[in-house]
Amino acid sequence: MQTFKELGVSDVLLRAIEDLGFEHPMPVQEKVIPHLLEKDNDVIALAQTGTGKTAAFGIPLLQRIDPDDYRTQALILSPTRELCLQIGADLADYSKYIKGLKVLPVYGGSSIMSQIRALRNGVQIIVATPGRLIDLIERKEVNLDNVHTVVLDEADEMLNMGFLDSIDAILANVPEQRKMLMFSATMPKEISGIAKKYMHSPTEFVIGTRNSGAENVRHIYYMVKASDKYLTLKRVADNSPNIYGIIFCRTRKETQEIADSLIQDGYNADALHGDLSQQQRDIVMKKFRDRVLSLLVATDVAARGLDVDNVSHVINYGLPDDTAVYTHRSGRTGRAGKTGVSIAIIHSREKGKLREIEKKIGKTFEHRDVPTPDHIIEKQIYNLADRLERVEVNENAIGRFLPGVEKKLEWLDGNDLLKRVLSLEFNRLLDYYRDAPEIENISDKPKKSDRKEKPKREIPTNEEKDRRTAARGMARMYVSVGKRDGFYAGNLIDMLNHLVPGQRVDVGRIDLLPTYTLFDVKKADGPRIAAALKGAEFFGKRLHCEQADAEKDYTRLNAKKARHAATETQSEPPFAKFRKKRR
Repeated sequence: MQTFKELGVSDVLLRAIEDLGFEHPMPVQEKVIPHLLEKDNDVIALAQTGTGKTAAFGIPLLQRIDPDDYRTQALILSPTRELCLQIGADLADYSKYIKGLKVLPVYGGSSIMSQIRALRNGVQIIVATPGRLIDLIERKEVNLDNVHTVVLDEADEMLNMGFLDSIDAILANVPEQRKMLMFSATMPKEISGIAKKYMHSPTEFVIGTRNSGAENVRHIYYMVKASDKYLTLKRVADNSPNIYGIIFCRTRKETQEIADSLIQDGYNADALHGDLSQQQRDIVMKKFRDRVLSLLVATDVAARGLDVDNVSHVINYGLPDDTAVYTHRSGRTGRAGKTGVSIAIIHSREKGKLREIEKKIGKTFEHRDVPTPDHIIEKQIYNLADRLERVEVNENAIGRFLPGVEKKLEWLDGNDLLKRVLSLEFNRLLDYYRDAPEIENISDKPKKSDRKEKPKREIPTNEEKDRRTAARGMARMYVSVGKRDGFYAGNLIDMLNHLVPGQRVDVGRIDLLPTYTLFDVKKADGPRIAAALKGAEFFGKRLHCEQADAEKDYTRLNAKKARHAATETQSEPPFAKFRKKRR
């Protein structure tokens, strides 16, 4: 694994990068930074949000700036105020040891006079939204004659927001001989049109698959009647006790209605849409970033360019018409190597649209039945038990209060006390689901008569036995998660890169099975991989990893795990896990 120094980054920038705690560059940075430092041609980089794009263009851009020249030398265009501010803040962090270098975010919704005063004092880098920048150009307060680098960040989002004419107007004020960098999550034909019109022999870098979603995102859908969509939304939220997610709606009206209903039903939610003032939007976003809100209900336009870490779920309250919009939505989760879930709540008429999205992103959505009340309550109870197990106890602080509490509660036995703790936490949930209406799941499967019966396989075939044998000089590793869990080769590589200490692991053959995975590594790497992955989690499933034994029947070994996974689709009776643990 390379270091930033090996990529050619200067010492003054390395110092700031180390302060930020960055040790190794991310894939997009490994590819783009050396190219931008060594070559002068234009660049197109296709990568999802959250993959480290700002550092990929920001670090080499800062290295090319002359801090002694106070004229504007670089221009970065972003679609939204939020992203504009985020890029400005990141560049300020990277350049904090470069004396005299100034970065100015220029955006609507803030005082134009204060931005004009800063421009008159001289800034080397302008980060701008198109509308405000054009206003400043027309006032002759911005001079772009000395710009040597232009960056279009989230280019596809700028097109979706109707900024194509604005980009034309801005680039008309920039010198013809300048370096142009374009970063985008998808590559629609309009982006290709911009590249042909404004770029000179661009080099293209693709991180992941063109027009695909983030690799670490699991795609799930629930198919219900249109009248049951809101009830399904609440059950999905209740079934994920630690949810921190964004719910996407199609219109401003629907966004506000869903947010109001969730707030009324006791959820920590709020709305973000175009009818809100900039101040209102800022307040909502601050609450969401501070995790005062666990659910943000938003329109696509309002959520453009949002940079929020650790979003666990993206929920599509219906599918968008444009596949690229779905890609942007799902890209809000599963960022920077973390896992995430993108959920679609649809009715039967949207099935065709779902299949179109599957083809475009190259991934299959998992069909799920709506969680039952018993399944939700069980999950919530186990989440509370988990929190109780992990809570830090300050013996010194709480110890002096225990005698009085013990005396007051001494008439309760352990079982009684446990019941009261659970009731205190869950009475509202229990009351709500006591008479909860049934939600009809619309089946996505063909009728039984239309399906071909597959022969049952009771003994492993020779091919399955061969999978357990490593290539010469390699160790065969087993990990207890497979395709049925949404686990693929990309997830394995990411997991090894992030969890295994020391040098990067070289992976050989990978065999993905329904309930487990086998892969080859160098023999010397086997023990540290087994130790690093032991106890790790993939979408909440605790993993087991060991060196594979050719004599073991891993299909049978994983049968119990498969039965456990079936509880996620309610195939076990209610509270089954609870009974097992007590035994």
